[in-house]
Amino acid sequence: MKNTDSKYKEKSTIGRWKWSNVTFNVFNYIFLTFFTLICLYPILHIAFASVSNPNELMAHQGLLLKPLGFTVNGYKLVFRDNSIFTGFRNTAVYVFAGTFINMAVTIMGAYALSRKELLWKTPIMIIVTITMFFGGGLIPWFLLMKQIGLYNNVMAMLIPTALNTWNMIILRTGFQAVPQELEEAAVMDGATQAKILMKVILPLSKPVLAVILLYYLVGNWNSWFNAMVLLKDRGLFPLQLLLKEILVTNDSTMATVGSAGGVSINSVQGATAYRELVKYCVIVVATAPILVIYPFLQRYFVKGVYVGSIKG
Repeated sequence: MKNTDSKYKEKSTIGRWKWSNVTFNVFNYIFLTFFTLICLYPILHIAFASVSNPNELMAHQGLLLKPLGFTVNGYKLVFRDNSIFTGFRNTAVYVFAGTFINMAVTIMGAYALSRKELLWKTPIMIIVTITMFFGGGLIPWFLLMKQIGLYNNVMAMLIPTALNTWNMIILRTGFQAVPQELEEAAVMDGATQAKILMKVILPLSKPVLAVILLYYLVGNWNSWFNAMVLLKDRGLFPLQLLLKEILVTNDSTMATVGSAGGVSINSVQGATAYRELVKYCVIVVATAPILVIYPFLQRYFVKGVYVGSIKG
């Protein structure tokens, strides 16, 4: 009899656990779905607005759940302006050249600081960390950049941002997570420090390297402040600075009254509507490339952040 009661209680406990687990999963999925929709809706709103009729879009109120009178006239106006192609070209140069410099400098700095035998390692780390919290200020920084020749040229977008201290610390921590025995075995085989870095450390640090690469790619793609301060020639402007002018200063010369790129704009009200449409289209054009790249690096992201933070 006691054995029967024990089995009944055990089954009852298992049943309650299963129901509580199912209930938790249901509410968890509902919450995460709701949260995902909240994060996703602004992207969908901009995408739908960019292919909507500008006059209907201006008159619309509330949530935008589908395009209003599908049209690609906004994109015609965007790509009619040569400054967009110039901005894309400049941004591509800044992103690829800048990211290469970023990764090279960060890897060398992180590897040096991850060595136990580095002389004055602690004082160097203290000095490096201080730069994360204190700076000389915008005006001294601008005067310094101008005096060393980093004003109104391509290098102004590459050299001042060559190293991000936080990324270097993350990468240093990732390098320290590599088993010491592998390095010792490489040293016994006669490997130099450069060969240890290239043949042992980097192949075993791909996840954290992918995370740092993604940080630098996104940072360089979205960079506009240095360009605004250090660049005077519009032919050197990156895409994001052009986007800033369109969104913030309303310098939307791509949507002027008249006929433009096969799009007829016959009134001031129509021009205003097209200016708003062009803003949405430029946001899509400026954001789409980085959204395409991100999924290919996403699988490394969580693992890389974890590896870069488990060992301090």
